[in-house]
Amino acid sequence: MAVFLVEAHDQSTSQKSSFEVEAPNERAVADLVAKRGMIPLEIKPKDQGGRSILSRGGVKTKEKVLFSRQVASLLGAGIPLIQSLRMVANQIKGKKFKSIVNNISTEIEGGSSFSNALAKYPDVFSQAFIGVIAAGETTGGISTAMTRLADQQERDAETVGKIRGALIYPCVVVFVIFGVATFMIVKVLPQVQVLYKGIPGATLPIFTRLLLSISSFVTHFWWLLLLILAIIIFFTFRWTRTLTGRRFLDRLKLNMPPLNKLFRKLYMARFALNLGTLLESGVPLLQSLNITSTAVSNVHVAKSIDTATEQVKGGKALSACLENDPNFLELVPSMLQIGEKSGTVAAMMLKTADYYQKELDTEIKNITTIIEPALMIVVGIMALVLVAAILLPIYGLVGKIQ
Repeated sequence: MAVFLVEAHDQSTSQKSSFEVEAPNERAVADLVAKRGMIPLEIKPKDQGGRSILSRGGVKTKEKVLFSRQVASLLGAGIPLIQSLRMVANQIKGKKFKSIVNNISTEIEGGSSFSNALAKYPDVFSQAFIGVIAAGETTGGISTAMTRLADQQERDAETVGKIRGALIYPCVVVFVIFGVATFMIVKVLPQVQVLYKGIPGATLPIFTRLLLSISSFVTHFWWLLLLILAIIIFFTFRWTRTLTGRRFLDRLKLNMPPLNKLFRKLYMARFALNLGTLLESGVPLLQSLNITSTAVSNVHVAKSIDTATEQVKGGKALSACLENDPNFLELVPSMLQIGEKSGTVAAMMLKTADYYQKELDTEIKNITTIIEPALMIVVGIMALVLVAAILLPIYGLVGKIQ
């Protein structure tokens, strides 16, 4: 099988569209395109100079949520899957995602299952997404599975958005403070030094001289500072992508106050939401745990889930496996135990997810309440330092003149 880049004319919309097709040869590609009611304009192998449009841009969560909702609605109305995907693809604005959906419908036309077609795009569709769809195919409830996925993605995106919103405010304030301080040191302080040069025997306070030395260095070697900053950022990003870097950062998230409570509740909400959704969709427990392990986005929590999975294989209850785990909050194994006794593990996990979603809202408000006075203190200290560096020399100058 080879990958071909196709440019075709859609007779239903009278528009050109570009997408990728996996087929044994160009003839098979042309047949697949013709079956879709399109006229192939150009077909060329991807590995012979064709640049894939899938390498450009990204797929936003909102696009995937809307995709899931639309496909679920069309399937619920009795429209076949392939036709539903084509109709949804015509409404997608993003070129990358539109091409992916077109490719998926082509794969299904060629005999592939929906979940297998989705699995060819792991950067777009998570294992949890594919697992729920696979379970829906087995039970014949793809429409219900798509609705659950849309709900899950919306809730997760809403939570992440709130956390980002809470962290953006202090970052902006710190950036503004740094900018104002830089301006004062580089532009204002040197004017004070000019005043002192005209008075014999006048010397600047040591604190002001120190800041002037910093000002001189920044003025003459700003390019070196920018270069060092760029190097630090580059290697920091490289390091965070290594296993050692991820372990360090993920451990920091779990243990660094005051953000540790926030991240712990976030991971518990993700664990409960993904596990509950997968189990409710009919995915077996062990497979659900394996998928959830990758969905929590923390290597230490994922390791705890993997360890629990191995113990569950040996016949131990999941609640007992997580009961004394330091990476899990106490409510999770307690709710699991109730669910195991009553046979409602999926329902208990979804209730746990709801609880931690509310707890996250409270935690975000608490962190915002703590950050605001802390930033005020930082602003006050910075203002005091700058004012002292500027006013002390002026007062000394006035005293000498008198």
